[in-house]
Amino acid sequence: MIYLSEEIKSLIKTEGEKAYPNECCGVVYGNYGDCKKAISIEPIVNASEGGEQYHRFLITAEAMLNAELRARELKLDILGFYHSHPDHPAAPSEYDREHALPFYSYIIVSVANGKAGDFTSWELSSDRENFFSEEIREMN
Repeated sequence: MIYLSEEIKSLIKTEGEKAYPNECCGVVYGNYGDCKKAISIEPIVNASEGGEQYHRFLITAEAMLNAELRARELKLDILGFYHSHPDHPAAPSEYDREHALPFYSYIIVSVANGKAGDFTSWELSSDRENFFSEEIREMN
């Protein structure tokens, strides 16, 4: 389960709409405890090669290192990542599964014709074979 404020959900949706028709991506920072509580997000430039950005996202090793350093600076954890699926459902693709790691949350927002819609979160099984839907709860 992951807790997200309406503000964070809105920011992720806005990022998806701004990037359309390409995928957006970014990091979700927060705290672990009994559950994951998101505190903030950080957009990351989608580093996928030119023609692939409409259906792929890539966070470079350098961007990931910077996110780790930022988390340390903020005294937060990286809870996971978000990205958009332009004109596709908010469900992970096979590509997403192949590039994901267990224990992170993977938030996906569907963006149809430039307008954000369905909003989901997923966790990868420890054997990396399947994604499981992760409950999103509103954080006060």
